[in-house]
Amino acid sequence: MKRSNRLAWMGAIAIAALVLLSLIAAPNNTKITVGSTYNRAPDGYGAWYNFMQKQGVSIQRWQKPFSEIQPQNNPATFLQVSTYPRGTSLDIQEREWVEKGNTLVILGVEGRVTEADFSTLQKSPQGDIKIETRRRDKKAKQKQIDLGDRFGAIVWQETYKQGKVIFSTTPYLAANAYQDNLSNFKYLADLVNKNSNTILVDEYIHGYKDADVREKESEGDLSSFFAKTPLFPISIQIGILLLTLIWAQNRRFGKPVTLDTQVTDNSEAYIQALALVLQKADTTDFVIDMVGKQEQLQLQKALGLGQIPLEHQALLNVWVEKTGASAADLDAVLKLRSHKQPMSEQELLSWLGKWRTIRLIRNS
Repeated sequence: MKRSNRLAWMGAIAIAALVLLSLIAAPNNTKITVGSTYNRAPDGYGAWYNFMQKQGVSIQRWQKPFSEIQPQNNPATFLQVSTYPRGTSLDIQEREWVEKGNTLVILGVEGRVTEADFSTLQKSPQGDIKIETRRRDKKAKQKQIDLGDRFGAIVWQETYKQGKVIFSTTPYLAANAYQDNLSNFKYLADLVNKNSNTILVDEYIHGYKDADVREKESEGDLSSFFAKTPLFPISIQIGILLLTLIWAQNRRFGKPVTLDTQVTDNSEAYIQALALVLQKADTTDFVIDMVGKQEQLQLQKALGLGQIPLEHQALLNVWVEKTGASAADLDAVLKLRSHKQPMSEQELLSWLGKWRTIRLIRNS
């Protein structure tokens, strides 16, 4: 191999290694939007934020660091939905701010995993509050507990001079997933609005920042982001070297490669054709029967059962014993499978969505 070819290949390998290293070292921010009011997914708070606005409550998104809350914002209630469980201890800034008569609400603090059922209904003046966590806090004093059971506190408060802090072991107290359980929305609304303060919802921790904050933190545009990382000058140097080698040879790195003829996937084509026929014939019962059998077998496999389909009630009993979850959702999808009348497309999608919920519960 000629020296020039060897240098060209070395340049290409260096760039490939740089890209691979960037992908491996890049932080995982897939959960950063959990609890954000901009998030419309089940773990977001977009629906609750709209609910509060319709009530005429003074609420706004806070897209700056906590330290920038000014005196004119006082007294205020600051709601923070943690992406990851945080401790119950406050830093100096938080403590001083609360002691001035403000309220800090933190959803998603650390708590011990107890023997409580994963899904429970907790009594409150707003109705039954759906809680889906086994985490409880056993250190909270009885008079401070706002929501809890014999396993410990779920929601409690602590007083700091003129202000107070409200903690919750679940970050999903009024998440989008509970839109059908309006008591959850009303309960959180009552927690943050008891003193009729201005309510600030922390969006800064979810990555949302005002323009002046981004400018101050040198995140005004993409070029400034790359300019402050050491990878940028390295990339420029390697890019110049590679372009120089290509220009010197004025040809490709290797011989032209003949493209392979794309091979049709017969199985995929058959499945798509069959799906189209079933859709035209409005034969949903066949789809429900076949999908239902496979979903049940996968569920039995995950529960450590055999491949022979169990009876309806026997499977429900094992489900409750293994997961601690309610049998109602599983009972509904199993019963619907035995429903022989054709279903509409919307009903079929709803049924498939319920099976997806079952999979999420069994994997949690």
